[in-house]
Amino acid sequence: MPFVTLGIEQIVQWKYGLMGTVGFALLSFGLKAGSPNCACAGTLILALLLAPTDN
Repeated sequence: MPFVTLGIEQIVQWKYGLMGTVGFALLSFGLKAGSPNCACAGTLILALLLAPTDN
């Protein structure tokens, strides 16, 4: 299971950079530790990165 998480983290970092990695780390830590604040912060970061932008 840790290899799956590491693989997903590498894909997120490749596609979304450092902030994607921070968001994914906060989300996974929040879920494992049972901390809704960390999970919410990670989800918010990932949602903002995935939101479409008008150019």
